[in-house]
Amino acid sequence: MELLEKLELLADAAKYDVACTSSGVKRSYQQGRVGNTTSAINGCCHSFSADGRCITLLKVLMSNYCIYDCKYCINRRSSDVRRTAFPPRELAELTIGFYRRNYIEGLFLSSGVLKNADYTMERMIQCLSLLRGEYRFNGYIHAKAIPGAAPELVQQLGLLADRLSVNIELPSEQALKMLCPEKSKASIFKPMGRIADTLQENRYDLTRYRHTPRFAPAGQSTQMIIGATPEDDRHILHLSQSLYRKYHLKRVFYSAYIPVTEHALLPAKGSKPPLLREHRLYQADWLLRFYGFTAEELLDEACPNFDPALDPKCSWALHHLEQFPIEVSTADYEMLLRVPGIGTVCARRILSARRTCRLDFDVLKKLRVVLKRAQYFITCNGKMAAGIRFREESVRRTLTMLEAKELPGEAGEQLSLFPAETERKLAP
Repeated sequence: MELLEKLELLADAAKYDVACTSSGVKRSYQQGRVGNTTSAINGCCHSFSADGRCITLLKVLMSNYCIYDCKYCINRRSSDVRRTAFPPRELAELTIGFYRRNYIEGLFLSSGVLKNADYTMERMIQCLSLLRGEYRFNGYIHAKAIPGAAPELVQQLGLLADRLSVNIELPSEQALKMLCPEKSKASIFKPMGRIADTLQENRYDLTRYRHTPRFAPAGQSTQMIIGATPEDDRHILHLSQSLYRKYHLKRVFYSAYIPVTEHALLPAKGSKPPLLREHRLYQADWLLRFYGFTAEELLDEACPNFDPALDPKCSWALHHLEQFPIEVSTADYEMLLRVPGIGTVCARRILSARRTCRLDFDVLKKLRVVLKRAQYFITCNGKMAAGIRFREESVRRTLTMLEAKELPGEAGEQLSLFPAETERKLAP
Protein backbone atom coordinates (compact mmCIF):
# COMPACT_ATOMS: atom_id res chain seq x y z
CA MET A 1 0.00 0.00 0.00
CA GLU A 2 1.31 3.43 -0.95
CA LEU A 3 2.17 5.94 1.77
CA LEU A 4 -0.52 8.47 0.79
CA GLU A 5 -3.22 5.79 0.76
CA LYS A 6 -2.06 4.51 4.13
CA LEU A 7 -2.13 8.03 5.58
CA GLU A 8 -5.64 8.61 4.24
CA LEU A 9 -6.94 5.43 5.91
CA LEU A 10 -5.31 5.99 9.30
CA ALA A 11 -6.05 9.71 9.46
CA ASP A 12 -9.71 9.02 8.67
CA ALA A 13 -9.80 6.32 11.36
CA ALA A 14 -8.52 8.83 13.93
CA LYS A 15 -11.24 11.44 13.35
CA TYR A 16 -13.51 10.01 16.07
CA ASP A 17 -11.00 10.91 18.78
CA VAL A 18 -11.63 14.51 19.88
CA ALA A 19 -9.05 14.85 22.64
CA CYS A 20 -6.64 17.14 20.85
CA THR A 21 -7.11 20.79 21.67
CA SER A 22 -4.77 23.43 22.96
CA SER A 23 -2.81 22.18 25.94
CA GLY A 24 -1.09 25.33 27.09
CA VAL A 25 2.30 23.65 27.33
CA LYS A 26 5.28 25.93 26.71
CA ARG A 27 8.65 24.69 25.52
CA SER A 28 10.77 27.26 23.77
CA TYR A 29 13.25 26.81 20.96
CA GLN A 30 16.32 24.69 21.72
CA GLN A 31 19.49 24.92 19.68
CA GLY A 32 19.92 21.95 17.37
CA ARG A 33 16.23 20.99 17.50
CA VAL A 34 13.26 21.80 15.29
CA GLY A 35 9.86 22.95 16.51
CA ASN A 36 8.60 24.54 19.68
CA THR A 37 5.50 24.79 21.83
CA THR A 38 5.61 28.44 22.86
CA SER A 39 2.49 30.49 23.43
CA ALA A 40 2.75 31.81 19.89
CA ILE A 41 2.79 28.31 18.44
CA ASN A 42 0.84 25.93 20.67
CA GLY A 43 1.25 23.03 18.27
CA CYS A 44 -2.31 21.85 18.70
CA CYS A 45 -4.93 20.81 16.21
CA HIS A 46 -8.04 22.92 15.66
CA SER A 47 -6.79 25.67 17.90
CA PHE A 48 -5.66 29.27 17.59
CA SER A 49 -2.37 30.76 18.65
CA ALA A 50 -1.96 33.94 20.70
CA ASP A 51 -1.58 36.01 17.54
CA GLY A 52 -4.78 34.63 16.01
CA ARG A 53 -3.30 32.03 13.64
CA CYS A 54 -5.02 28.69 13.14
CA ILE A 55 -2.57 25.87 13.83
CA THR A 56 -2.72 22.19 12.95
CA LEU A 57 -1.66 18.83 14.26
CA LEU A 58 -1.12 15.57 12.40
CA LYS A 59 -3.83 13.37 13.90
CA VAL A 60 -3.34 9.75 12.98
CA LEU A 61 -3.54 6.17 14.18
CA MET A 62 -0.44 4.04 14.13
CA SER A 63 -2.63 1.12 13.13
CA ASN A 64 -6.33 0.41 12.66
CA TYR A 65 -5.82 -3.28 13.40
CA CYS A 66 -7.36 -4.08 16.79
CA ILE A 67 -7.75 -7.21 18.90
CA TYR A 68 -10.83 -5.79 20.66
CA ASP A 69 -14.38 -5.98 19.37
CA CYS A 70 -15.96 -2.85 20.91
CA LYS A 71 -19.43 -2.59 19.42
CA TYR A 72 -19.34 1.20 18.88
CA CYS A 73 -15.93 1.35 17.20
CA ILE A 74 -15.39 1.48 13.44
CA ASN A 75 -12.00 -0.23 13.90
CA ARG A 76 -13.29 -3.16 15.97
CA ARG A 77 -12.04 -6.66 15.17
CA SER A 78 -15.23 -7.74 13.40
CA SER A 79 -15.58 -4.57 11.30
CA ASP A 80 -15.15 -5.00 7.55
CA VAL A 81 -12.72 -2.15 6.89
CA ARG A 82 -9.39 -1.97 5.12
CA ARG A 83 -6.50 -2.47 7.53
CA THR A 84 -3.02 -1.04 7.55
CA ALA A 85 -0.31 0.13 9.94
CA PHE A 86 2.62 2.52 10.02
CA PRO A 87 6.05 1.16 10.94
CA PRO A 88 7.59 3.44 13.61
CA ARG A 89 10.23 4.92 11.31
CA GLU A 90 7.82 5.53 8.45
CA LEU A 91 5.47 7.52 10.70
CA ALA A 92 8.38 9.46 12.23
CA GLU A 93 9.68 10.40 8.77
CA LEU A 94 6.17 11.40 7.67
CA THR A 95 5.70 13.63 10.72
CA ILE A 96 9.03 15.43 10.42
CA GLY A 97 8.50 15.81 6.67
CA PHE A 98 5.11 17.43 7.23
CA TYR A 99 6.59 19.72 9.86
CA ARG A 100 9.44 20.87 7.62
CA ARG A 101 6.90 21.69 4.91
CA ASN A 102 4.94 23.75 7.46
CA TYR A 103 1.88 21.51 7.15
CA ILE A 104 1.66 20.79 10.88
CA GLU A 105 2.83 22.04 14.27
CA GLY A 106 2.85 18.72 16.11
CA LEU A 107 1.54 15.16 16.37
CA PHE A 108 -1.50 13.48 17.91
CA LEU A 109 -0.81 9.74 18.05
CA SER A 110 -3.19 6.93 18.92
CA SER A 111 -3.53 3.35 17.76
CA GLY A 112 -5.65 0.26 17.61
CA VAL A 113 -4.34 -2.56 19.80
CA LEU A 114 -1.95 -4.80 17.85
CA LYS A 115 -1.33 -8.25 19.44
CA ASN A 116 -1.49 -6.76 22.95
CA ALA A 117 -1.25 -3.45 24.80
CA ASP A 118 2.49 -3.73 25.52
CA TYR A 119 3.42 -4.45 21.89
CA THR A 120 1.37 -1.48 20.68
CA MET A 121 2.92 0.85 23.25
CA GLU A 122 6.42 -0.30 22.30
CA ARG A 123 5.75 0.66 18.65
CA MET A 124 4.47 4.08 19.70
CA ILE A 125 7.52 4.62 21.92
CA GLN A 126 9.83 3.65 19.05
CA CYS A 127 8.18 6.23 16.80
CA LEU A 128 8.36 9.03 19.37
CA SER A 129 11.94 8.12 20.30
CA LEU A 130 12.95 8.54 16.67
CA LEU A 131 11.19 11.89 16.49
CA ARG A 132 12.71 13.24 19.71
CA GLY A 133 16.13 11.66 19.26
CA GLU A 134 17.21 11.11 15.67
CA TYR A 135 15.07 13.86 14.12
CA ARG A 136 15.47 16.27 17.07
CA PHE A 137 11.78 17.19 17.00
CA ASN A 138 10.90 19.62 19.79
CA GLY A 139 7.25 20.29 18.92
CA TYR A 140 4.04 19.25 20.60
CA ILE A 141 3.11 15.55 20.91
CA HIS A 142 -0.10 14.15 22.38
CA ALA A 143 -0.04 10.37 22.80
CA LYS A 144 -2.74 7.91 23.84
CA ALA A 145 -1.68 5.41 26.48
CA ILE A 146 -3.11 1.95 25.84
CA PRO A 147 -5.14 0.51 28.77
CA GLY A 148 -3.49 -2.60 30.16
CA ALA A 149 0.07 -1.64 29.18
CA ALA A 150 2.95 -2.09 31.66
CA PRO A 151 3.65 0.90 33.95
CA GLU A 152 7.24 1.09 32.65
CA LEU A 153 5.94 1.68 29.12
CA VAL A 154 3.55 4.39 30.30
CA GLN A 155 6.51 6.02 32.05
CA GLN A 156 8.60 5.98 28.84
CA LEU A 157 5.74 7.36 26.78
CA GLY A 158 5.19 10.21 29.22
CA LEU A 159 8.85 11.25 28.99
CA LEU A 160 8.49 11.56 25.19
CA ALA A 161 5.03 13.17 24.92
CA ASP A 162 3.73 16.53 26.10
CA ARG A 163 0.34 15.17 27.00
CA LEU A 164 -0.96 11.67 27.76
CA SER A 165 -4.52 10.49 27.75
CA VAL A 166 -6.36 7.29 28.57
CA ASN A 167 -9.87 7.11 27.13
CA ILE A 168 -12.72 6.10 29.44
CA GLU A 169 -14.87 5.67 26.31
CA LEU A 170 -18.18 4.93 28.09
CA PRO A 171 -19.62 6.67 31.18
CA SER A 172 -20.49 3.57 33.23
CA GLU A 173 -19.04 0.17 34.04
CA GLN A 174 -22.31 -1.49 33.02
CA ALA A 175 -22.15 0.06 29.54
CA LEU A 176 -18.52 -1.01 29.24
CA LYS A 177 -19.44 -4.62 30.03
CA MET A 178 -22.22 -4.62 27.45
CA LEU A 179 -20.37 -2.97 24.58
CA CYS A 180 -16.72 -3.72 25.40
CA PRO A 181 -16.68 -7.03 27.31
CA GLU A 182 -12.92 -7.45 26.70
CA LYS A 183 -12.12 -4.21 28.54
CA SER A 184 -12.52 -3.47 32.23
CA LYS A 185 -12.89 -0.41 34.40
CA ALA A 186 -9.70 -1.33 36.28
CA SER A 187 -7.60 -1.51 33.11
CA ILE A 188 -8.62 2.07 32.27
CA PHE A 189 -8.30 3.69 35.69
CA LYS A 190 -5.05 1.97 36.66
CA PRO A 191 -2.84 3.74 34.07
CA MET A 192 -4.78 6.96 34.69
CA GLY A 193 -3.87 6.76 38.39
CA ARG A 194 -0.30 5.85 37.53
CA ILE A 195 0.04 8.92 35.29
CA ALA A 196 -1.42 11.17 38.02
CA ASP A 197 1.03 9.81 40.62
CA THR A 198 4.00 10.17 38.27
CA LEU A 199 3.03 13.76 37.43
CA GLN A 200 2.97 14.61 41.12
CA GLU A 201 6.35 12.95 41.71
CA ASN A 202 7.81 14.73 38.70
CA ARG A 203 6.66 18.14 39.92
CA TYR A 204 8.40 17.46 43.25
CA ASP A 205 11.61 16.29 41.54
CA LEU A 206 11.65 19.39 39.33
CA THR A 207 11.77 21.60 42.42
CA ARG A 208 14.81 19.71 43.75
CA TYR A 209 16.79 18.68 40.69
CA ARG A 210 17.41 21.13 37.87
CA HIS A 211 17.88 18.66 35.03
CA THR A 212 15.04 16.27 35.88
CA PRO A 213 13.34 15.15 32.63
CA ARG A 214 9.77 16.40 32.43
CA PHE A 215 6.96 13.85 32.40
CA ALA A 216 3.94 14.83 30.29
CA PRO A 217 4.27 18.57 31.06
CA ALA A 218 0.79 19.28 29.62
CA GLY A 219 -0.81 16.74 31.99
CA GLN A 220 -3.36 14.09 31.08
CA SER A 221 -6.87 14.08 29.64
CA THR A 222 -9.57 11.58 28.77
CA GLN A 223 -12.54 11.18 26.46
CA MET A 224 -15.99 9.67 26.86
CA ILE A 225 -18.64 8.97 24.27
CA ILE A 226 -21.99 10.70 24.74
CA GLY A 227 -25.26 9.27 23.50
CA ALA A 228 -24.26 5.67 22.80
CA THR A 229 -25.63 4.49 26.16
CA PRO A 230 -28.59 5.69 28.28
CA GLU A 231 -26.69 7.51 31.08
CA ASP A 232 -28.11 10.97 31.86
CA ASP A 233 -26.17 14.24 32.04
CA ARG A 234 -26.13 14.14 35.84
CA HIS A 235 -24.26 10.81 35.82
CA ILE A 236 -21.75 12.07 33.24
CA LEU A 237 -21.11 15.34 35.06
CA HIS A 238 -20.59 13.60 38.42
CA LEU A 239 -18.10 11.25 36.74
CA SER A 240 -16.20 14.19 35.24
CA GLN A 241 -16.10 15.95 38.59
CA SER A 242 -14.68 12.87 40.33
CA LEU A 243 -12.05 12.48 37.57
CA TYR A 244 -10.90 16.08 37.99
CA ARG A 245 -10.67 15.68 41.75
CA LYS A 246 -9.06 12.24 41.90
CA TYR A 247 -6.74 12.24 38.88
CA HIS A 248 -6.22 16.01 38.40
CA LEU A 249 -7.08 15.83 34.70
CA LYS A 250 -6.54 18.84 32.47
CA ARG A 251 -9.59 18.09 30.35
CA VAL A 252 -12.45 15.67 29.99
CA PHE A 253 -13.51 15.58 26.34
CA TYR A 254 -17.06 14.66 25.32
CA SER A 255 -17.64 13.05 21.95
CA ALA A 256 -21.18 12.87 20.56
CA TYR A 257 -21.68 9.30 19.35
CA ILE A 258 -21.75 8.98 15.57
CA PRO A 259 -23.54 5.72 14.62
CA VAL A 260 -21.08 3.82 12.46
CA THR A 261 -22.36 0.30 13.05
CA GLU A 262 -25.62 -1.60 13.47
CA HIS A 263 -26.20 -3.08 16.92
CA ALA A 264 -29.26 -3.61 19.09
CA LEU A 265 -27.68 -1.80 22.05
CA LEU A 266 -26.66 1.26 20.03
CA PRO A 267 -28.59 4.08 18.30
CA ALA A 268 -29.69 3.22 14.78
CA LYS A 269 -27.22 3.81 12.01
CA GLY A 270 -28.00 7.10 10.29
CA SER A 271 -29.42 8.80 13.39
CA LYS A 272 -28.04 12.24 14.21
CA PRO A 273 -25.30 12.58 16.84
CA PRO A 274 -26.36 14.54 19.96
CA LEU A 275 -24.23 17.59 19.19
CA LEU A 276 -26.31 20.02 21.28
CA ARG A 277 -26.05 17.72 24.30
CA GLU A 278 -22.28 17.55 23.79
CA HIS A 279 -22.22 21.36 23.66
CA ARG A 280 -24.15 21.66 26.95
CA LEU A 281 -21.80 19.23 28.67
CA TYR A 282 -18.78 21.25 27.56
CA GLN A 283 -20.42 24.41 28.94
CA ALA A 284 -21.11 22.66 32.25
CA ASP A 285 -17.58 21.27 32.33
CA TRP A 286 -16.27 24.82 32.00
CA LEU A 287 -18.41 25.84 34.98
CA LEU A 288 -16.88 23.03 37.04
CA ARG A 289 -13.30 23.96 36.18
CA PHE A 290 -13.34 27.77 36.23
CA TYR A 291 -16.52 29.09 37.81
CA GLY A 292 -16.66 27.30 41.15
CA PHE A 293 -19.80 25.26 40.42
CA THR A 294 -20.29 21.65 41.50
CA ALA A 295 -22.14 18.88 39.70
CA GLU A 296 -24.64 18.74 42.59
CA GLU A 297 -25.58 22.39 42.01
CA LEU A 298 -26.10 22.09 38.27
CA LEU A 299 -28.20 18.91 38.14
CA ASP A 300 -30.19 16.84 40.62
CA GLU A 301 -32.57 13.86 40.65
CA ALA A 302 -35.55 16.05 39.75
CA CYS A 303 -33.67 17.52 36.76
CA PRO A 304 -31.05 14.96 35.58
CA ASN A 305 -30.49 16.48 32.11
CA PHE A 306 -29.60 19.95 30.86
CA ASP A 307 -32.21 22.13 29.24
CA PRO A 308 -31.41 22.12 25.50
CA ALA A 309 -32.90 25.60 25.14
CA LEU A 310 -30.67 27.29 27.75
CA ASP A 311 -27.00 27.15 28.62
CA PRO A 312 -26.31 25.56 32.05
CA LYS A 313 -25.36 28.83 33.75
CA CYS A 314 -28.58 30.59 32.72
CA SER A 315 -30.59 27.54 33.68
CA TRP A 316 -28.99 27.48 37.15
CA ALA A 317 -29.62 31.21 37.65
CA LEU A 318 -33.31 30.84 36.73
CA HIS A 319 -33.66 28.01 39.27
CA HIS A 320 -32.05 30.18 41.96
CA LEU A 321 -33.70 33.56 41.46
CA GLU A 322 -33.79 34.03 45.23
CA GLN A 323 -30.06 34.87 45.01
CA PHE A 324 -30.61 37.62 42.43
CA PRO A 325 -30.35 40.43 41.54
CA ILE A 326 -26.93 41.13 42.99
CA GLU A 327 -25.28 44.52 43.39
CA VAL A 328 -22.16 44.64 41.18
CA SER A 329 -20.58 47.36 43.36
CA THR A 330 -20.45 45.09 46.42
CA ALA A 331 -20.72 41.46 45.26
CA ASP A 332 -17.67 39.26 45.76
CA TYR A 333 -15.78 37.56 42.94
CA GLU A 334 -17.41 34.15 43.45
CA MET A 335 -20.91 35.60 43.20
CA LEU A 336 -20.06 37.69 40.15
CA LEU A 337 -18.97 34.50 38.38
CA ARG A 338 -22.46 33.07 38.86
CA VAL A 339 -24.12 35.86 36.90
CA PRO A 340 -24.94 34.88 33.28
CA GLY A 341 -22.98 37.14 30.95
CA ILE A 342 -20.09 37.69 33.39
CA GLY A 343 -17.00 35.54 32.87
CA THR A 344 -13.74 35.30 34.75
CA VAL A 345 -12.12 38.19 32.85
CA CYS A 346 -15.11 40.52 33.25
CA ALA A 347 -15.42 39.67 36.95
CA ARG A 348 -11.81 40.72 37.53
CA ARG A 349 -12.38 43.89 35.51
CA ILE A 350 -15.39 44.77 37.66
CA LEU A 351 -13.42 44.28 40.88
CA SER A 352 -10.66 46.52 39.56
CA ALA A 353 -12.94 49.22 38.11
CA ARG A 354 -15.14 49.66 41.16
CA ARG A 355 -12.11 50.71 43.22
CA THR A 356 -11.69 53.82 41.13
CA CYS A 357 -15.11 54.71 39.71
CA ARG A 358 -18.83 54.44 40.23
CA LEU A 359 -20.22 51.53 38.22
CA ASP A 360 -23.24 51.87 35.97
CA PHE A 361 -24.51 49.95 32.97
CA ASP A 362 -22.53 52.07 30.51
CA VAL A 363 -19.32 51.27 32.40
CA LEU A 364 -20.22 47.57 32.44
CA LYS A 365 -20.73 47.70 28.70
CA LYS A 366 -17.24 49.16 28.28
CA LEU A 367 -15.90 46.34 30.48
CA ARG A 368 -17.34 43.89 27.88
CA VAL A 369 -20.00 42.45 30.20
CA VAL A 370 -22.65 40.64 28.11
CA LEU A 371 -25.51 42.83 29.28
CA LYS A 372 -28.15 41.12 27.13
CA ARG A 373 -27.89 38.30 29.70
CA ALA A 374 -26.44 39.94 32.79
CA GLN A 375 -28.92 42.83 32.99
CA TYR A 376 -31.63 40.53 34.37
CA PHE A 377 -29.52 39.44 37.34
CA ILE A 378 -27.65 42.57 38.49
CA THR A 379 -28.21 46.04 39.85
CA CYS A 380 -25.99 49.11 39.62
CA ASN A 381 -26.26 51.40 42.64
CA GLY A 382 -29.44 49.63 43.66
CA LYS A 383 -31.18 50.03 40.27
CA MET A 384 -31.86 47.54 37.49
CA ALA A 385 -31.49 48.42 33.83
CA ALA A 386 -34.27 50.54 32.37
CA GLY A 387 -37.32 48.54 31.30
CA ILE A 388 -36.22 45.26 32.91
CA ARG A 389 -38.82 43.23 34.76
CA PHE A 390 -37.38 40.68 37.13
CA ARG A 391 -39.88 37.88 36.55
CA GLU A 392 -38.91 34.28 35.87
CA GLU A 393 -41.26 33.72 32.92
CA SER A 394 -40.25 36.85 31.01
CA VAL A 395 -36.53 36.35 31.74
CA ARG A 396 -36.67 32.70 30.67
CA ARG A 397 -38.48 33.59 27.46
CA THR A 398 -35.97 36.30 26.57
CA LEU A 399 -32.92 34.17 27.36
CA THR A 400 -34.35 31.26 25.37
CA MET A 401 -34.80 33.51 22.35
CA LEU A 402 -31.22 34.80 22.69
CA GLU A 403 -29.87 31.27 22.91
CA ALA A 404 -31.88 30.14 19.87
CA LYS A 405 -30.29 32.90 17.77
CA GLU A 406 -26.76 31.83 18.74
CA LEU A 407 -27.21 28.10 18.14
CA PRO A 408 -26.80 26.79 14.58
CA GLY A 409 -30.14 25.99 13.01
CA GLU A 410 -31.11 23.45 10.41
CA ALA A 411 -29.86 23.90 6.89
CA GLY A 412 -31.96 26.38 4.99
CA GLU A 413 -33.90 25.54 1.86
CA GLN A 414 -33.02 27.16 -1.46
CA LEU A 415 -36.10 29.02 -2.65
CA SER A 416 -37.08 28.66 -6.27
CA LEU A 417 -38.00 31.45 -8.64
CA PHE A 418 -40.41 29.12 -10.44
CA PRO A 419 -43.33 26.94 -9.38
CA ALA A 420 -42.64 23.22 -9.06
CA GLU A 421 -44.47 22.39 -12.31
CA THR A 422 -42.41 24.92 -14.27
CA GLU A 423 -39.19 23.51 -12.82
CA ARG A 424 -40.13 20.01 -13.98
CA LYS A 425 -40.75 21.31 -17.51
CA LEU A 426 -37.43 23.17 -17.57
CA ALA A 427 -35.48 20.22 -16.21
CA PRO A 428 -33.28 18.47 -18.85
